[in-house]
Amino acid sequence: MSHRTKDLPPLTGIRHTIRELRYHEATRQTLAFVLIAVFSLVAQPSTSLLAIGLAIIVVGTFVRLYASGFILKNEQLATYGPYALVRHPLYTGNILIILGFSLSSGVWWTALVAIVFFWFYYPTAIEYEDRKLNRIFGAEWKAWSSRTPALVPTFTNISAVSEGGWSLAKSSRQNGEPIIVVYIAVSVFYLYWQLP
Repeated sequence: MSHRTKDLPPLTGIRHTIRELRYHEATRQTLAFVLIAVFSLVAQPSTSLLAIGLAIIVVGTFVRLYASGFILKNEQLATYGPYALVRHPLYTGNILIILGFSLSSGVWWTALVAIVFFWFYYPTAIEYEDRKLNRIFGAEWKAWSSRTPALVPTFTNISAVSEGGWSLAKSSRQNGEPIIVVYIAVSVFYLYWQLP
């Protein structure tokens, strides 16, 4: 049993195996990279779909890069910057990036694969992160989470976006964002070269 599920009621058999897979962070992250590669490799992009998809990819990449420069994992509850708008901006960025690649590909089944991927992994990832942050930060987390949605911003706390300080060192050291940005850029160039 992983550390992410040890506080949950025990399960056995196939239900246990599926739950463990859904909570396995390395598998989720690896599959996201694989999906980007697959969506790029099978792509039959049109100029318009690539333009729309690229805009979504850029927004998602910016959200990830911006969010990763604010967090000190498990040390301080980030409630400013993008965390003033959503509790899990890194996940919001991931979803936008994969949706952008799916749309850019111009291949209909990539959207179905992306939706199944999101459904399988993100509810459990959000549940675990919320449970962990509640355990670590208690009342501070409860107050923040009561006014901050999980993934889709409401902009009710927009003034707190300018608070705090973004740091490239945090972004690079804790999340490896420069590597992710390079991977995304290479995949986008590959899509571009496949235009008719």
